[in-house]
Amino acid sequence: MSAANLTVTDLSWSPGRRAPTLLHPVSFALEAGRVLGIVGPNGAGKTTLLRLLYRFHRPTTGHVQVGGADIWDMPARAVAQRVAAVLQEQPGDFALTVQEIVTLGRTPHRRGFAGSAGVRDVQIIEGALARLDLDGLAERHLSTLSGGERQRVMVARALAQEPQLLILDEPTNHLDIRHQLEVLELIRTLPLTIVTSLHDLNLAAALCDDVLLLHSGRALGFGPPHEVLSEAAVSDAFGVRARTETLSVSQTEHLTYHLHTHGPQR
Repeated sequence: MSAANLTVTDLSWSPGRRAPTLLHPVSFALEAGRVLGIVGPNGAGKTTLLRLLYRFHRPTTGHVQVGGADIWDMPARAVAQRVAAVLQEQPGDFALTVQEIVTLGRTPHRRGFAGSAGVRDVQIIEGALARLDLDGLAERHLSTLSGGERQRVMVARALAQEPQLLILDEPTNHLDIRHQLEVLELIRTLPLTIVTSLHDLNLAAALCDDVLLLHSGRALGFGPPHEVLSEAAVSDAFGVRARTETLSVSQTEHLTYHLHTHGPQR
């Protein structure tokens, strides 16, 4: 696996000519190997942006370049060799085993009508299963797994795809605390460029090299978490009173939130 630069230029999207714009023009550049967190309240445009990055939506305006190439100037197969996505939606084919699901990640790399995995494919698949602690579940059917286990299977399938850019939509959803920490540690150690949407701002600040803050389909800031996730910006974006506090044990900064109150205090 290797990482690639991600360049987004004047990217916007609307579902139709007369429909409202769900993402207004946004531009940013992410260096190879960095982790970008997309944050913002519900309806901010996070999922829309991710869908544009993995070529689910064609942009209304703008371009997405991975490794210097526009993803809409490449065949879909070539894009699938560069970009992998792990979505919140779970797959519907529960009849497949974990190993069969992960094996699907090799599909973009197969030539012609090759139906079986080669030696290198097998090595990559086994490596992905091991990274996500799925060796013991390889022969289990997806229908028998918990939500968290299924999430780990989807991450393993994406790794088997050997992408240069990995897109994760709320990767810690459905995971218990231990597996949340394991997935986050994995994200930090992967030699890939990673874009992930996150609800937890403190998690984004700890995990990500850069953060993009969205509100109502518009970018409010892009850059290092300590610069973008200011008290004022978070308060404005989420409609709360945000405060930055320093944790006594770790001496790290931590955001806390309070609802705006009206009327006399009791």
